[in-house]
Amino acid sequence: MCVKTVFGYLAAALVLATSVPDQPSAAEPFSVVALGDSLTAGYGLQPGQSFPEQLQARLLADGYNVEVTNAGVSGDTSSGGLARLDWSVPADADGVIVALGANDALRGIDPAITRKSLTEIVERLTERGQAVLLAGMLAPRNLGAEYAEKFDAIYRDLGKRREVLLLPFFLEDVAGVPALNQADGIHPTSEGVARIVENILPRVQIMVSRVDRFRQN
Repeated sequence: MCVKTVFGYLAAALVLATSVPDQPSAAEPFSVVALGDSLTAGYGLQPGQSFPEQLQARLLADGYNVEVTNAGVSGDTSSGGLARLDWSVPADADGVIVALGANDALRGIDPAITRKSLTEIVERLTERGQAVLLAGMLAPRNLGAEYAEKFDAIYRDLGKRREVLLLPFFLEDVAGVPALNQADGIHPTSEGVARIVENILPRVQIMVSRVDRFRQN
């Protein structure tokens, strides 16, 4: 084999090596806790169809050694998530997906209360050294423009923090699509959850790679 050909193979191998996303080491699984409400818990779905289960299955299929724990409680608000934070999210978890606030908006809870609760959740998790991925929610528009602006701004503002990854809207491409929602028009079907997983996956991969780099260093 000529020298020119050898260098060609080496160059191609280098391109492939630099294009593969960082993945956690196989020996030490990355632990993620999904802290949320019924959208996380898997309301109306069969075993294996909930958001945490589908997310873990997708990550494993993509070669990521990740365990996703379901810490969703149906009907929970941001205040409820804060109240149970210490026993719902172990201190040794690597990352946390915070998907709370939908019930706050459905109940018309003062956005100032939601902001306070979510801010404290994010701050307490980051103080522990845990990576945070915040899944944003949008207020129903029938509550009025002023309420919607105050509520929606909570996630935009928290997402500006350097230590927080933000998915602007957890139900992007799912909310309002009949084929992806159950009969109540609120909770996604298994196919709807799969769409959510597809949308959030790139941010979860970033979260995993960030923590894995820290481990290796």
